[in-house]
Amino acid sequence: MQLSASHLVLRAKQLEIELMRHLAGRVELADVTGQLIHALQHERGASSLYLASGGQRFAAERRSAMEQAGAVELSLQALFSEQQAPDRGASTRMLSLMATALLELDALAAFRARIEPAQTSPDEAVATFSRLIAGLMELIFQLADTPLQPDISRLLVAFFHLVQGKEAAGQERAVGAQLFASGVCSEVGQQRIIDLIDGQERSLQVFEAFAELALRQLWQQQQLAPQVARLERLRRTLCSAKPGATLDSLVSDSWFEVTSARISELWQLQVQLVQCLRQACEQQIRSAEQELLDSEGLLQHWLDNPPPQPPAVERLFQGDELNPAAGIAGTTPLRPALADWLQAQSERLASMEVELEAARRVMQERKVIERAKGALMSRLGLSEEAAYRALQKASMDHNRRLIDVAQATLSLPELVFGAKPGPHQN
Repeated sequence: MQLSASHLVLRAKQLEIELMRHLAGRVELADVTGQLIHALQHERGASSLYLASGGQRFAAERRSAMEQAGAVELSLQALFSEQQAPDRGASTRMLSLMATALLELDALAAFRARIEPAQTSPDEAVATFSRLIAGLMELIFQLADTPLQPDISRLLVAFFHLVQGKEAAGQERAVGAQLFASGVCSEVGQQRIIDLIDGQERSLQVFEAFAELALRQLWQQQQLAPQVARLERLRRTLCSAKPGATLDSLVSDSWFEVTSARISELWQLQVQLVQCLRQACEQQIRSAEQELLDSEGLLQHWLDNPPPQPPAVERLFQGDELNPAAGIAGTTPLRPALADWLQAQSERLASMEVELEAARRVMQERKVIERAKGALMSRLGLSEEAAYRALQKASMDHNRRLIDVAQATLSLPELVFGAKPGPHQN
C-alpha cells in the first residue's frame, strides 16, 4: 500500500490512544505505590511506638499494619511484572527504581523480625521505613515526570506532592510521638518538627495549585476541622519548649491521635485524586477514539470524493467562498473541512504544550533543588534539612527565587555559600 498523508494522520491518532493507555497503566502503578506508602506509614508509626514501649503497646496495630502492607506489596509486584514488558514503555530509570524497591522490601522482611523481640530502636525503625518510602516516592516522581496530556499531567504533579506532603506528616507523627513519649524536649527533635511542618506546607501548596477545584475545596474545608486547631496547639507545645524541658509523656497518645487524623484526611484526598486521574484517563481515551473514528470518516470521504480540480496546498486552507466546487451536492466541502480539522488539531496541540510546560517546570525545579541540596550535603557536610534551610536563607538574603539559588549553587557554589558552617547549623 502506498504511503499517504491520511495514513500518517490516522497512525498518529492511534499512537496517541496507545500512549494514553500506557499513561492509564502508570496511574494504576502510582495508585498502588501510594497505597503501599500509606500502609508502610501506618506500620512505621505502630512499630516505633511498639519499640518505644518495650513491646508493651501497639502490638496488635503493628501486626494489622504488616498484614495490610503485605497485601499491597503483592499487588505492586504484579504491576512491576507488567511494566517490564517491551510494549509498556517503561524507562530505564523506572525499572531501576522498581528493582531497588523490591530489594528494600526483601530487606524489610528481615528487619521486621528484629522488631518483634525489640532488637532495634524506634529511631532505627523510623529511618528504615522512611528510606523505603523515599524510594517509592521517587518512583511516583518518575511516573509524574512523563507528561503526555496536560489534564493528567497536572493531576499527577498534584498526586506526587500530596503524597510527599503526607509523608512529611507521617514523619512528623513519628518524631513528635517519640518526643512526647521520652518526656524531654530536644533541640534536634524540635528542629526536625519545624522542618517537617515547612515541608508539608510547600508540598501541599503545589498540590493546591495543580489539583482540581473540588479537591482544593475539600482540602480547605478540612483545615477548618477542630483537630487542626488541636494539632496546632500541640505543635506549639513542642516548638516553644526550651531544650531539655520536661514534656508530658501522656500527651503522646493525643499527639498520635490528632496527627493520625491529619494523615487520614490527606489519604482521603489521595483516594479522590486517584479517582480523578482514572476518570481523566478514561475520558481522554474515549475522546481520542471518537476523534479517530471522525478523522477516519473525514479522510475516507475526502479520498472517495476528490475535488474536481488538481489539489493545491493553498486550497487546503481556503474557505468555502474561494472553493465553491470542493464538495458534492448536499455535503460540506471536503478540503475546507479537512483544513479545519487539521487547524483544530494544531491549536489543541499548542494548548497542550503550554499546559505540559507548566507541569514540566514544577518537576524540573524539584530536580534542581534536590541536586543543590545534595551538593551542599556533600560539600559542607550538612543534613538534608540543614541544606534546604541554607538554600532558603540564601534565597531570602539575595532576594532571589529558590530555584535561582539552587541553580547558582550547582554552577557557582562559592559565590552563594562561602565558608563551611559551624556545628550548630548541621
